[in-house]
Amino acid sequence: MRVIKEYDERRSEIIDTAEQLFETKGYDKCTVNDILKKVGIAKGTFYYYFKSKEEVMDAIVAKYTDIITSRAEAVLQKKDMSPEEKLMDLFMAMRIEEKANSVELDSLHKPENALFHQKVLSQTVTAMAPILEKLIKEGNEKKVWHSKYPLQYMQIFLAASLTLLDEGIFVMDEDSKHSIMEALFSMLEKMLELPEGYCMQLLLKKSAESENMDGMK
Repeated sequence: MRVIKEYDERRSEIIDTAEQLFETKGYDKCTVNDILKKVGIAKGTFYYYFKSKEEVMDAIVAKYTDIITSRAEAVLQKKDMSPEEKLMDLFMAMRIEEKANSVELDSLHKPENALFHQKVLSQTVTAMAPILEKLIKEGNEKKVWHSKYPLQYMQIFLAASLTLLDEGIFVMDEDSKHSIMEALFSMLEKMLELPEGYCMQLLLKKSAESENMDGMK
């Protein structure tokens, strides 16, 4: 058991150190030697855990997506919530996680982190779409909404949302961002055959409830 623990600890140390270096130096400019020097290990030790610098990056991306997906799966398990409430909870959880990691995510917008940035976006869509698909199918079964292509629609919605609301790709003021969000939810409503404005009203209600809960703490 101790051997396994030491393996996990060393692997985590390499990942955490590489993440710090990618944030400060940028992924492209950071070398394996930089990581070796910072951690204090030999090259052979590094390659025992990872085949390349890109594999370390994949592990960092997986760390972010694992946090988001575990929270999303927890929302899906809530028996006392309707499919609509779960859907808004999922979107809120994703936004909260994004804000919590805002400093780390800001570093992705550097030109030298372009590949890193791309992987975070693609892996988030890949990881989250099947979870949202389960929820959309639940809503179909309960006749809350009707969606002909649950997985594909969620892939499209996530890809559009993550790209258009990414300030590293599109720089916009708050009014423009709000308009984009309204358009995205309008698209989601069409995908789910819901009335116009339905999702936006639910999100605003959920946001207000969340703010009230924070104010009571």
